[in-house]
Amino acid sequence: MLSKILTLGDLRKTLEVPRKSGRRIVFTNGCFDLLHVGHVRYLAAAREEGDLLVVGLNSDASVKSIKEKNRPILPERQRAEVLAALRCVDYVTIFDQPDPLAVIRALRPDVLVKGGDWPEDRIIGAEFVSRNGGRVVRVPVVPDISTSRIIQRIRELYC
Repeated sequence: MLSKILTLGDLRKTLEVPRKSGRRIVFTNGCFDLLHVGHVRYLAAAREEGDLLVVGLNSDASVKSIKEKNRPILPERQRAEVLAALRCVDYVTIFDQPDPLAVIRALRPDVLVKGGDWPEDRIIGAEFVSRNGGRVVRVPVVPDISTSRIIQRIRELYC
């Protein structure tokens, strides 16, 4: 399982062989803090879009820069390990930037997947992937489920 968690450099090298053999590489990214059914369905749907699913995981510093101050709940290594344990996830790489553009450029995925709640013109890396012959896919989200809602529910019940 831990062998599925790679640095960006190692992941680029690892993907060379499947890429040369014509396997389609799918990329998605997110914080994946407090993994829930919405995440699991989303990742399974993303995996269906190609042959290998790579998940770019926002580092703790990256999450702090884009979410509320008390996030993430779980540290990056734990979040990465949980993602790597999923059968539909082939590789996980952790990135420090607030957005995944550098990772997308480095990996050159064939398919870029984001949630249906993202307008296509706001999907970071969509233009790059499309310009290089890839596809951008928006996967429907599970209504009324999110990490923020789970945290709010816990606060309501226990605080």
